[in-house]
Amino acid sequence: MKTIAETRNFWLLVALGGLVTLVGLGAAHTMEVHGHVITGMDNAVVWGLPHVFAIFMIVAASGVLNVASIGSVFGQPAYKPRAPLSGLLSIALLAGGLMVLMLDLGRPERVIVAATHYNFASVFAWNVFLYSGMVAIVAIYLWTMFERRFNAWSKPAGIAALIWRFVLTTGTGSIFGFLVARQAYQSALLAPLFIVLSFGWGLAVFLVVQAAMYRWNDRHLPPETLARLGRLLGVFVAASLYLVAVYHLTNLYFERQVGFEAFILRDGGIFPLLFWGGYVLLGSVLPMGLLFRPHWRSEGAVLAAALLVVVGAFAWLFVFIIGGQAWPLDIFPGHEVSSAFGDGQVTHYRPSMPEWLLGIGGLGAAFLLTAIGVRVLDFMPQDDFK
Repeated sequence: MKTIAETRNFWLLVALGGLVTLVGLGAAHTMEVHGHVITGMDNAVVWGLPHVFAIFMIVAASGVLNVASIGSVFGQPAYKPRAPLSGLLSIALLAGGLMVLMLDLGRPERVIVAATHYNFASVFAWNVFLYSGMVAIVAIYLWTMFERRFNAWSKPAGIAALIWRFVLTTGTGSIFGFLVARQAYQSALLAPLFIVLSFGWGLAVFLVVQAAMYRWNDRHLPPETLARLGRLLGVFVAASLYLVAVYHLTNLYFERQVGFEAFILRDGGIFPLLFWGGYVLLGSVLPMGLLFRPHWRSEGAVLAAALLVVVGAFAWLFVFIIGGQAWPLDIFPGHEVSSAFGDGQVTHYRPSMPEWLLGIGGLGAAFLLTAIGVRVLDFMPQDDFK
C-alpha cells in the first residue's frame, strides 16, 4: 500500500511531466500560428532541433527493448526482472518521439493523409506501419509478462518484438540512407549503424530510469548485476564508436565526400566541436573509461556513464542531422554553383526557443507516460534484495 508521502510525490511528478508536456504543446502551437519562420529552420535545414530529439527517442525506444530481449529471448535471468520496465520505456519513448515528429511538420493535422494514403515507394510510408506495429507488439509482449496464463507466450512475443525493432530501426536509418537530395547521408551503412547506436542509447536511458527508481525506493542494484549492465553498455558504446568511424572512413574514400567530411570533422565550426568533444570524448571515450575500469565502476560511475552516453547521442545526432543539411548538395560535380537562393553555400542554423521547448516537451511526454505506468502496474525490477 502506498503511503501518503509516496502518493503526494507521485502527483508532483505527474504535475511536472504534464507541465513540461504542455509547454512543448504550447511551443508547437506557437510555431503553427506564426509559421516556421520563427524557428531557425529554412529551405535548406528543414529538419531542425526537434528532429534531433525525436530521432533520439525513436531510436532509443528500439534499443531500450534490448534489455527485455536478453531476458526473454536469450534466457539471461539477470535481465528478466527488468523486462517489463524495458517494454514500458519503449512505448513511452516512441510516443514522445512521435509527438515531436508530428508537431514539427508544420501541418500536424496532415498526418491523417499519411495514415490513409500510402505511397509504398516512400520510406516514410513504411514507418507508419513500423511505429504503430511496434506499439502493438510491445503491448502484447507486456501482456504475456503480466498475465500468468500467457507467460508461455512471452518468448515468442519477445522474438517478434526483437525482429520488429530491428526492422523499425533499419527503417529509421534508411530514411536518411535513401535521401538522394542529401549527399551527406547516402550510405548503406546507416541502417546497421542506427541499430548498433540504438543498443547503447536505449540501455543508457534504461540505466538512468532504473537508477532513479531504485533511489526513489531506497534500494541498490546487486553488484553482479550492476557490473554486467555496465560492461554491456561499454561494449555497445565501443561498437557504436567503431561503426561511426567506419562510416566516416568510407565517406573519405569517395572524392565527392571529402569536402563534407572536412566540414564535419575539421572546418565546420560547431559541428567538429560537437563531434569530437561531445560524441567522441564525452559520449564514448569517457564512458568506456568509467565502465571498463573495475575499480572505478560503482552505481554513481555507471549512472554518470549512462548520462554521458545520452549527451553524446544528442551531440552526434545534431552533427549528423543538422550538419548533413547545412552542407550544400553538389548538383554539378567539379563546378561552383551560386544563386540568389544560396545554392552552393553552407547554411547556418541556430535553433530557436520554440524548437527547444518542443523537443523537451517530447521528453516530458515520455516521462509522464513512464511515471503513470510505473504507478498503475508493478514495473519495479524485483531483484533478490538483501
